Amino acid sequence: MGVPPGRSAAASPEDGDGAARRREQHGWYFYDWACSVYSTSVLTVFLGPYLTTVARAAADADGYVHPLGVPVRAGSFFAYCVSVSVVVAIVLMPMAGAAADRTGRKKPLLAAAAYVGAAATAGLFFLDGDRYLLGGGLLIVANASVAVSMVLYNSYLPQIAAPDERDAVSSRGWAFGYAAGSLVLVANLVLFTAHDSFGVSEAMAVRICLASAGLWWGVFTLVPLNRLRDRRPDRPAPSGRHGWRQLAATVRDMRGKPRTLAFLLAYLVYNDGIQTVISQASVYGSEELGLGQSTLITAVLMVQVLAVAGALGMGRLARVHGAKRTILGSLAAWTVILAAGFFLPARAPVWFFVLAAGIGLVLGGSQALSRSLFSHLVPPGKEAEYFSAYEMSDRGMSWLGPLLFGLTYQLTGSYRDAIVSLVVFFVIGFVLLARVSVGRAIQDAGNPVPDRI
Repeated sequence: MGVPPGRSAAASPEDGDGAARRREQHGWYFYDWACSVYSTSVLTVFLGPYLTTVARAAADADGYVHPLGVPVRAGSFFAYCVSVSVVVAIVLMPMAGAAADRTGRKKPLLAAAAYVGAAATAGLFFLDGDRYLLGGGLLIVANASVAVSMVLYNSYLPQIAAPDERDAVSSRGWAFGYAAGSLVLVANLVLFTAHDSFGVSEAMAVRICLASAGLWWGVFTLVPLNRLRDRRPDRPAPSGRHGWRQLAATVRDMRGKPRTLAFLLAYLVYNDGIQTVISQASVYGSEELGLGQSTLITAVLMVQVLAVAGALGMGRLARVHGAKRTILGSLAAWTVILAAGFFLPARAPVWFFVLAAGIGLVLGGSQALSRSLFSHLVPPGKEAEYFSAYEMSDRGMSWLGPLLFGLTYQLTGSYRDAIVSLVVFFVIGFVLLARVSVGRAIQDAGNPVPDRI
């Protein structure tokens, strides 16, 4: 069912009328449920320490591996692979966004990205011995795929939720994702800690956990593919605009909306810090603090459980204080948490759990509210196009944090120095966001301004 001529694809109170719109929203939540297990079990918990161990098995006497002939510390290999995956995503995301807006067929593109990523994740089952290049390659494919799929997934938000619903709908999506991550991590923890009882080695238990995340991603992606609907574009796309040309055209269009650009710049900076903490926390815990894998799984499980409450709680705070002020408060909390992380004593799980609790309470809300806030800044009919630029800020430009983390470790040999270097992203992001007049930005986009923003 297409959008009637002359009518925006953005949701309005009458669009989808009640039950049909809620059905789409419920289906939309389930993509967070499907793909968040990859972010939690694979990227945050298991793959960093495990791929680092595999790389060290392949390293020379000086502790270096040599992908493509480049000397890389084995301890930095995972962080560099995350950075490379983001560069690949930068190339692909504008193409996906342009194709979605040009054809209106988001579901086939979402399915392609999701199942390529799920297959690559399932393929991590074969990562063993010294096959670090296999692990790095599959990580790059899976991480780029999830970034492309999120362009398409996020671009549905303005179409399935009216302006006054978006903070709540976005927060529920993040809550679904963290709930799924918690559920799967419980199963991971049981398998990992009792692997002998199941007749498998510790390494095999890790490989099963990695592969099961890919299977989960693939199976539950069927729900949004069944419930979401494609919408006919309400205006023809200019011919010859593909990929980077479309992105360049989007940026030129945004030049007439400088406050939207200013928000994206702020988000680019502080989200780079968030994404790097997510991907490198387990490496920091295992390599610098000397914590065991079971401790790390338990800590990340705590993050997932508290992130559900944090996402929903910060959604409620946004209704009272506005999304912008709530996000600014979360950035101040991130700064304090990272500074405290620098001083964590080694082999002290209790303090690591305290830090994990703080991360959990601010993680989901800061991301969910950023997504819903940006949805107000999107001109009607340009959802995938603008969310392609947003996702470039979300995942596509989040290469600088892992690169800084990896370089800091390579130069100093200290993961403490690497983790504290990320504070700069939250401080600069806070200053940039504080300067954005969000209400004016919403007006510039041609959208109604909610009572509290």
